[in-house]
Amino acid sequence: MLTNANSIFIGCSGFCRQFSDHTEVTVAGLQKRIGWTKSNNIQRLSWLAKMVITKVISEEQYKQLIGAAGVSLVLFSAEWAEQCKQISDVMNELAKQEEFKAVQFLDVPAEDFAQVSLRHQIDSVPTVLFFRAGTAIDRIDGVDVGSLTQKAKKYASAPAPASSTGGSANLEERLKSLINRSKVMIFMKGDRNTPRCGFSKQLIAITNDTGVEYDTFDILTDEEVRQGLKTFSNWPTYPQVYVNGELIGGLDIIKELLEGGELKETLNP
Repeated sequence: MLTNANSIFIGCSGFCRQFSDHTEVTVAGLQKRIGWTKSNNIQRLSWLAKMVITKVISEEQYKQLIGAAGVSLVLFSAEWAEQCKQISDVMNELAKQEEFKAVQFLDVPAEDFAQVSLRHQIDSVPTVLFFRAGTAIDRIDGVDVGSLTQKAKKYASAPAPASSTGGSANLEERLKSLINRSKVMIFMKGDRNTPRCGFSKQLIAITNDTGVEYDTFDILTDEEVRQGLKTFSNWPTYPQVYVNGELIGGLDIIKELLEGGELKETLNP
């Protein structure tokens, strides 16, 4: 909102930054930088507010922002991790582009929001989550600029689902199909050749020793499946092992079956 000739207030997700002729950034310099004209001043000011990543400072603010109707890209970061700056720079560049004008970009300090990070299973930084109307729809763990750009374009241009009921039904059918894709099905971080967490690595080693054939699904590639399967099977953690479409359990259950001499029989009934 333009208040007078010497002071400009730019609203950004409920916060304000003031640039005045007493600061390092002058109005004249700001106008020159953003290509100020009388006809486009309001539009440019609005766009400039979108050119920065909103730094989340409270869990309440976080919930309000990701609950917005549109798409949100949320970077879970740490100041000590140089890779986070790389992803932040990419997100800032995306925010400047016209095709992402309806997308909001957020930065959550992972260590300051331990409960939020735990809820979303943030194991390392940087991690980027994609939200639509408060629902996580995808994620990227680590530095993958190509995937970040590709997925940002995908979700920025994709229309919102027409019906949440229809979407839930479609997801349930998809989960059933995945669970029954193989007689023994493992949902894990990574795949059988490249496990991406210690629990998944242990599970694969144990399963390989049984000689039983199995298939895997990498939950890091599909946030909808990752979150949906927790609810569908009422099992909140990964990895998860299914036999003939029925949940057996996670790593602890598999270890118990192994110690009891029942694992191979359970996996190959």
